[in-house]
Amino acid sequence: MRLLEILILLVSTLMTSNVFAQVGNNSSVLNPNLASAEELNAMEGMNETLIQKIIDNRPLSTNTQLNALLGTLNAEQKSKIYVKLFLPINLNTASNEEIMLVPGITSRMAHEFDEYRPYVSLEQFRREIGKYVDEAEVARFEQYVFIPMDLNTTSSESFASIPGMSNRMVHEFEEYKPYASIEQFRREIGKYVDYKEVARLERYIFIK
Repeated sequence: MRLLEILILLVSTLMTSNVFAQVGNNSSVLNPNLASAEELNAMEGMNETLIQKIIDNRPLSTNTQLNALLGTLNAEQKSKIYVKLFLPINLNTASNEEIMLVPGITSRMAHEFDEYRPYVSLEQFRREIGKYVDEAEVARFEQYVFIPMDLNTTSSESFASIPGMSNRMVHEFEEYKPYASIEQFRREIGKYVDYKEVARLERYIFIK
């Protein structure tokens, strides 16, 4: 294998590695801001009206919004949906109401989620929550959470963990560093995607 091919493979491996991720590995959980109509329709309890509501209200910023959109369903139906359809929650800012929507969470565990704020990495989350549950349960919880990323100091590898992030967009995030304000982020990234996509991406980042 030529040197260039080796380098490309190495970069690709790093970009998809959980070592740098700040968004939990949720490949088995659909993101309501990204799921297709077909994917939503395949879920038990979904119908055309609910699907259209979700699509029309994108980008959703919290699961409490999603919960409201699914208002015609009962609590059991919603719980089943959240196992497979969930917007990763910001571990540092999510309300208790939103944390309690995480599938299988208890009031005690919601308290532990809040207890260790602010989180700076998923590794910290794994370590702290691992005091109370086993590795399998930590990994299950991790599917539903993320740590906000400092736009000026986060690595490209971590940016790549943002749901729906392309290599090109990672490059654009890096291109305009250092950012002086969120308004600058919106302006620069808005050159490449519409305002809804800017808003969707913005929930994963912050500027000190």
